[in-house]
Amino acid sequence: MDTEYDTPPTDREGPRPPTARGPLSEAVGGYLLGTGPLPAPETVAAASPYGDDLQLALYQCYELHYRGFAGVSPALEWDPGLLGTRAAMEDRFLSALRADTPVHDSVADAVGALLVEPVDGKGVSHFLRDEGELWHLREYAAQRSLYHLKEADPHAWVLPRLWGRAKAAMAAVEFDEYGGGRAERVHARLFADLMADLGLDTAYGRHLDAASAECLVTVNMMSLFGLHRELRGALVGHFAAVEITSSPGSRRLAEAMRRAGAGPAAEHFYDEHVEADAVHEQIVRHEVIDGLLEQEPHLAADVAFGIDATEFVEGRFGAQLLADWRAGRSSLRTPLSRPSRESPEISHIP
Repeated sequence: MDTEYDTPPTDREGPRPPTARGPLSEAVGGYLLGTGPLPAPETVAAASPYGDDLQLALYQCYELHYRGFAGVSPALEWDPGLLGTRAAMEDRFLSALRADTPVHDSVADAVGALLVEPVDGKGVSHFLRDEGELWHLREYAAQRSLYHLKEADPHAWVLPRLWGRAKAAMAAVEFDEYGGGRAERVHARLFADLMADLGLDTAYGRHLDAASAECLVTVNMMSLFGLHRELRGALVGHFAAVEITSSPGSRRLAEAMRRAGAGPAAEHFYDEHVEADAVHEQIVRHEVIDGLLEQEPHLAADVAFGIDATEFVEGRFGAQLLADWRAGRSSLRTPLSRPSRESPEISHIP
């Protein structure tokens, strides 16, 4: 597949607006560009909570709080009408998450489940380590770039909502995610280097049109939890789930990159997370969670929900990736461009 994305705008302008995936995302996109009205309430009500249309529309709204889009006024970040539409979409999304997520009875049970590695070894990182080809790794990196190119940013929203031990520990972990004060070690920068090794365009938001609805769900959930103070417990739970499961998964992904010859920067990103997240796990468990619940014990159910909802949405995304890859087809909606460094292996894109 040689299809190229259109030439993107500069990072200073923000990424280009995405292509609509239905009437809801089309209306939201038109409103952002000043070419049409907001969607009618019935349009929101008709959209599937996990579907492409609602998830892309919600992503468009959330992105105004990060880097925005080229041609979209920054003033729309706090547009009352748009916020009302976003709230209606969030209600559908959050209601679905609460209805569909099997939640443990306690935070201890939820955390305990994360500490047990699956016996079957059939997850995405296992597949990539044992069977993955370079085209699989490129697709995985393209989809994950929606989060990793702003890694830690959704979690930073929770800092003003914490205090004491929880705040200090969360800030310490975030400081590491942002490179410990060194720009070249910011994790988002390291992921861009990984993408460059894989021959991918590293521009922020470049692969939004390619990403599946299941991928958008994982990123939107972070923003949903982070942007609402009442969901601070869920955000802490989500962060705990990420940090606790990251180290073993990153070890497998580092092995996958080495086996496929992806390149030193691709290997380094996951090697860095093996070490860093093993430390972060302890801090999050014993300082962030314990510190939060010591001060606000009534948030325990929300913390457990955040942990279990993360496992739920990541499970959906993993199932989508593996179903496509095992069928020999691309997991992406939009084909990737050819890599900058051609080889018979890396050019094998279904």
